[in-house]
Amino acid sequence: MSTSTDTAVSDPPEPAGKPGNPGKSPRTEPKPSIGSRLAARASGGLTQVVLLAIALFWLMPTIGLLISSLRDSADIGSSGWWEVFTEPAQLTLSNYADLLGNDAITGSLWTTIVITVPSTLLVVVIGSLAGYAFAWLEFPGRDWWFMLVVGLLVVPVQVALIPVSKLFNAVGIFETTVGVVVFHTAFGLPFAVFLLRNFFAEIPRELLEAARLDGAGEIRLFTRVVLPLGGPAIASLGIFQFLWVWNDMLVALIFADGGSPPITVALQQQVRQFGNNIDVLAPGAFLSMVIPLAVFFAFQRQFVSGVMAGAVK
Repeated sequence: MSTSTDTAVSDPPEPAGKPGNPGKSPRTEPKPSIGSRLAARASGGLTQVVLLAIALFWLMPTIGLLISSLRDSADIGSSGWWEVFTEPAQLTLSNYADLLGNDAITGSLWTTIVITVPSTLLVVVIGSLAGYAFAWLEFPGRDWWFMLVVGLLVVPVQVALIPVSKLFNAVGIFETTVGVVVFHTAFGLPFAVFLLRNFFAEIPRELLEAARLDGAGEIRLFTRVVLPLGGPAIASLGIFQFLWVWNDMLVALIFADGGSPPITVALQQQVRQFGNNIDVLAPGAFLSMVIPLAVFFAFQRQFVSGVMAGAVK
């Protein structure tokens, strides 16, 4: 009797992995590799200092241009721009005052705005409508038309300069602002349609079907549902198009009016006419660079969201 009782109350078996149970060995953490240890050390303060030094070196030409735009021509011709750190009295705003008083430069800035803003708006509006049509509307030959649009992405601008020049001359818009806007719009649309079509195609079909069941037509569906969801992609497209048109000089040299050229052509003409008037070129170049930078930073959040969304999808 006592034997059976002792057997019933005997100790339970030890779990595996504990001392005294050789069934399993205890699990150990893997040893970090050499690459992971180097990556952990590289994320320290020394790496940040090196990256900051690289960023300052990359910005050095821009900093030099800014300082040169704040010095008069005599100081620029006699010493380097870094001399301003020992002689800060050289800094002056007279160059910008003279620049804004130059009718050729101010007129070219206005011409650049007149060309850039319509070219950007037309590409965004037409590209959004076409992207929505290719993504969610059914019409004959939709896929073939989209393949044609994608094929136009590989056509370089230089190939079309002579044929488009003849066409614009026959129509009567050669060497006009309208011709430059039409050219930039036509060559910006293939990328716009490709980008927005792929972005709009990722919108859940159930969301669009629910809007249609609520009585929304295609126009209301596009303006109330698709456009708000596609805001990041549209902002990214607008920034790309704005920067491309603003900084363009090749198309402006050929198709723009010689009497009121954009800022890039106007600065190039200043070099050709006067050669060494750095007191006009430096502030003009910096001013032409500040405006697109301001546009980029104004829409930076939407731009990053659009790029990240495209990367995830």
